Amino acid sequence: MNSIVERLKEVRSQIENACQQCNRSPDSVQLLAVSKTKPASAIRALYQAGQCSFGENYLQEALSKQQELKDLEALDWHFIGPIQSNKTRDIAAHFAWVQSIDRVKIARRLNEQRPNSLPPLQVLIQVNIDDEASKSGVAPDEVAHLAASIAQFPQLTLRGLMTIPAATASAKAASESLSAMQSLYFELASQYPTVDTLSMGMSNDLAPAIAAGSTMVRVGTALFGARETT
Repeated sequence: MNSIVERLKEVRSQIENACQQCNRSPDSVQLLAVSKTKPASAIRALYQAGQCSFGENYLQEALSKQQELKDLEALDWHFIGPIQSNKTRDIAAHFAWVQSIDRVKIARRLNEQRPNSLPPLQVLIQVNIDDEASKSGVAPDEVAHLAASIAQFPQLTLRGLMTIPAATASAKAASESLSAMQSLYFELASQYPTVDTLSMGMSNDLAPAIAAGSTMVRVGTALFGARETT
C-alpha cells in the first residue's frame, strides 16, 4: 500500500500547486478520495495516511466497505452516484454527504428517512452543466427551484453544487463549463448561508477546476490507479 500513500502525497502536492497558481490557500480545497470498486484495505491505507473523506457510487459495495471499516470512526462517507428511490433509506442512514441530488422526490425521501439520531444530511445539487443525455443532474436553470425545495427540509443541509463536465469537451468548452458552474455557485451562496461547497474537478481536470473556484475535488484514478469495471 506504500504506492497509494505516495500517490496521496502527489495529489496533495498537485492541489497545493494549483492553489498557488491562482492565489488560493490549499486549505480552501478539500480532497475527496473516490473509492468505488476499490477494496476496503486501500481505504484503510489512505485513512492511516490522513485521508478521511471517501466517495462511493454503488450502495451495496459501499455498505459492505463501511461494515468492514466500522472501527475507523472518523471516516466521512459521501454518496456521489445516481440515486434510485429504493436506495434512499440506506443512503440516508449510512452517509454524511450526498452529492448527487437532482430531483425533489429524492431530496424529500432522504429528508424523511434520515434517522433523527444523526445530524442533518449534507447535500449538493448535481448540475448537468453540459446537457449530456448520459449523465444525471439538473439543468442550470432548474437549480434555484430544487435549492428552494431542499431548504425546506429540516433533515437536509444544502451545502452547494456538484458537476461532472463533459470528458470530451475542448479546453475552451471545459473552461466555459467550469466558469458557468462558478457563477451558479456564487448565485446560490448569495441566497443560502449554508452554501460553501463547489464539488468539481477530478484526476484529469483538477487544476482548471481549482482555478474556477472548486472547493472539493473528487479524485479516484490518481489515487487508486485505473478503475476496475463492474
